[in-house]
Amino acid sequence: MIKVEDVSHVAFKAPDLEKMQTFLADFGLSATRHGDRLYARGLGQAPYVHVTDLGEPGFVALGLRAASVEDVKALGKAEGVEPEALDRPGGGVAVTLRDPDGFKVEVIAGQTPAAPLALPQSVGWNNAREKQRLGKFKRTGQDAAHVVRLGHCVLGVSDFRRSEAWYKERFGFITSDEIEAAPGMSIGAFLRCDRGDHPTDHHTLFLLQGPAGVGFHHAAFEVVDVDDLLAGHVRLNQAGWEPEWGVGRHLLGSQVFDYWKDPWGHVVEHWTDGDLLTAADGSRTASVPDLMAVQWGPAPPFPG
Repeated sequence: MIKVEDVSHVAFKAPDLEKMQTFLADFGLSATRHGDRLYARGLGQAPYVHVTDLGEPGFVALGLRAASVEDVKALGKAEGVEPEALDRPGGGVAVTLRDPDGFKVEVIAGQTPAAPLALPQSVGWNNAREKQRLGKFKRTGQDAAHVVRLGHCVLGVSDFRRSEAWYKERFGFITSDEIEAAPGMSIGAFLRCDRGDHPTDHHTLFLLQGPAGVGFHHAAFEVVDVDDLLAGHVRLNQAGWEPEWGVGRHLLGSQVFDYWKDPWGHVVEHWTDGDLLTAADGSRTASVPDLMAVQWGPAPPFPG
């Protein structure tokens, strides 16, 4: 077992790269074309967080970031897979596996970080607890949201316990919240990376054995703050893209969320202000109503 540090990227196929590039720009990602492939990055140091190959539309792969090239090599040896040097932005080395439902999982390390891009200037918040903005005016502008990084991916699986064991045994994931449909009958879990005392997102991967069956559910990208998320909502709406769910605040994970569909129906999320946990924070159980609950905002558009 190795302990991955984070999610790396999600990859798709689409029949029109120009249309995807336009959507990604309105979503807040900067995409560059390399032949029949788009690599899209945010403002952070990841060389790319979203990949699109030319082809029939569909989900292609989940990328996970390992702590070191040595870990990737150890994983490859344990799985009987030869590590591959990547000819992509940032380079690096990867091992490619297939999970129990056939999802392609690329485990990467050794990438050269991209130069981080500037976040929009903050002038602070004036709320009842603290007045941070004195003699300054807040102007959000009309730009797309500023995506900083990829935060998590959600996959529908055929056998939750089998998939949970597969991901935990290889990548060291810790359960944050396990979802019980009834006492003793679990159908999914929010899994976070084990980074010891270093705080990490409430979930990097969510596995769900649900009514939608096996398949990609959504990928979630962190934006700067709530203002940025709401400005991004306006931009996507004005551009005519299809909304999925939001704006609201989840119960589990606590994120403020806004879900949209890309031109081929793949759901991507803007989120901000999520929970951070260490390994010592342990694991909990939650119900299906907890999973579907919002602290504020519209009810989900799909059944629990």
